[in-house]
Amino acid sequence: MNYLFLDNGFEEIEAITTIDLLRRANIALTTVSVTGNPMILGAHNIAVEADGLIERIDFSDAEMLILPGGQTKLGECSALCELLIEHNKANKLIAAICAAPTVLAKLGILEGKQATCYPGMQAALGESYVGGLVVESKNIITGKGPGLSSDFAFCIIERLAGAEVADAVYDAAQY
Repeated sequence: MNYLFLDNGFEEIEAITTIDLLRRANIALTTVSVTGNPMILGAHNIAVEADGLIERIDFSDAEMLILPGGQTKLGECSALCELLIEHNKANKLIAAICAAPTVLAKLGILEGKQATCYPGMQAALGESYVGGLVVESKNIITGKGPGLSSDFAFCIIERLAGAEVADAVYDAAQY
């Protein structure tokens, strides 16, 4: 199972595009609220109902953890931070886009890895910052920002299901 985490203020295009394209690829994905409430309000006032609450999910089957960006407080959720650290220690896959790679940097997850993020946030990534649109480095995938949401999602699809599946979704979506 793969999990995408949501907090109020999330960047809708990054979350919804990723959810949509992964589900088109038949990749198992559960959306998770870190707020204690399944209803989450995005940065542009689009309400989304998460599939579950972080405190009620057993993540032992987690293959990939995905963080959309936006003006969220994902990095303040201790349960999520602990999960990210343990997931990284096990060399499992983590993806983050826009502002979310800064959460990974603060947790030390980007040490020895390359990453990208939203312009103006590069300093938070330190030596890990290499720019780029979508960057894969070891077990980490990072994306620059909202306009790269599809590219970010297709990179995830290719990593989880292979190039053939990514190409099929790419063609079906007329991207």
